Amino acid sequence: MFLPEQHLRVFVYGQPTDMRKSFRGLRALTQRELGEDPLSGAIFVFINRRGNYLKALYFDRSGFYIWSKRLQQGCFARNPQGVCKREIDYTRLKLLLEGIDVKQVKQRRRFSQEKRA
Repeated sequence: MFLPEQHLRVFVYGQPTDMRKSFRGLRALTQRELGEDPLSGAIFVFINRRGNYLKALYFDRSGFYIWSKRLQQGCFARNPQGVCKREIDYTRLKLLLEGIDVKQVKQRRRFSQEKRA
């Protein structure tokens, strides 16, 4: 499977989701709650109430994919309270899947070389 990383849109649903949902249930949730077209080629991410289980829905012109990941310890970074959906880029999706919370990561100060005349 090939994902065009530069042009990929990723939406994270902010409310807890019943993980018993499959293709039809997640597709309906995408249309009704997120207000997005599930056939658009974007990735739609859903997280359960406990925060340790994630499902992602993706359409690639020939059919739907569902990816799931369950954590043995810890939980996925969640949306702020009251946010129904948020759009993130593909890099943040990869960080989310690895369990890295972007809000707690500190960027180190970088030094640039002096310009010579």
